[in-house]
Amino acid sequence: MADQNNNEAVQKHLPLEVKRRHFLKGIGFIGAGAGAILTDHILNVNSEVEAAEVPASSATPMNSTNTGEIPLRPLGKTGVKVSAIALGGATVAQGNKREEAIRIIQEAIDNGITFMDNAWEYNQHRSEEWMGEALQGRRDKVFLMTKVCTHGRDRKVAMQQLEESLRRLKTDHLDLWQIHEVVYDNDPEKIFRTNGAIEALDQAKKEGKVRFVGFTGHKDPAIHLKMLSYNYPFDTVQLPLNCFDASFRSFERQVLPELNKRGIAVIGMKSLSGTGDAVKKGVVTPQEAIRYVMSLPIAALVSGIDSLEVLRQNLAIARNFQPMEAKEMQALRDRCAQYATDGRFELFKTSMKFDGDIGRIQHGFPPQSQMAT
Repeated sequence: MADQNNNEAVQKHLPLEVKRRHFLKGIGFIGAGAGAILTDHILNVNSEVEAAEVPASSATPMNSTNTGEIPLRPLGKTGVKVSAIALGGATVAQGNKREEAIRIIQEAIDNGITFMDNAWEYNQHRSEEWMGEALQGRRDKVFLMTKVCTHGRDRKVAMQQLEESLRRLKTDHLDLWQIHEVVYDNDPEKIFRTNGAIEALDQAKKEGKVRFVGFTGHKDPAIHLKMLSYNYPFDTVQLPLNCFDASFRSFERQVLPELNKRGIAVIGMKSLSGTGDAVKKGVVTPQEAIRYVMSLPIAALVSGIDSLEVLRQNLAIARNFQPMEAKEMQALRDRCAQYATDGRFELFKTSMKFDGDIGRIQHGFPPQSQMAT
């Protein structure tokens, strides 16, 4: 009955064409029930900050009751609820065999993870292909997101990529389509120029191929704030959040409050710093790192899951989730501060290590394989 009520509530928010397809095909969703430009001093705020206590209101998660199930949280103002943990599409198809990746995805869905992350370029498109296979018979159980990887190219290229993603994912629509890897200083100008990728977001929504839209990036809070300065009605924004971030070029301090203020759903990523090095070196445990980010006011955390062992570990963390108190969060920030201020555990902010070759080439930079290590 709860699922039926959720689906009925979501239908109210769907474009007419999508409603028609749902009626004809029986496809459902997991669901519930222009301002001023940002001021220069916000855009140019000093990105290296001292560790100071974040206000309690910024450390209040969107659910605080443990039910023994994967928590569901509101996705901003969309009227939809998603699982607080999302399965990362990049990692699941990175090094795994097809059968193993499909098993991980399906076991995640069967155990309450409703949010599926992906991107057009992940693993030479293998991530979308394998996820599309895994979702057969389970599409109505998930909130499906992928990302458009235009890297400054125009609306036409973006729409071509959308059609390719839909084909690989074996679906006629996406629940969320995000502009991927906004990490270069000139990306906002390229995205918002006439005939830029932003126009593809509008077109895709109008055609009923996409329900919600957003953007992602991992490099610099100032770039996120610059994107927000255009006052486009993004539904979501994806950004790195972890217990080191508060002390170094902090997305938590600079971007998260602005997103919450605007009612834009926050999707966290890189809770284990992108590589897990901090865990491998004993600085933090997976439980501490994931619980910290889940205790922030976010809708969901994209988690890199590359094995059934990691999946089951993360399922247990989510099922047993109890929000950290503000003092507990601050204690963890303080403990991590000595490792944070040189960026050693957040190389995605300071190096090209996490910058995709497709994006580098499109910006006129050599691929990582041609760069000295």
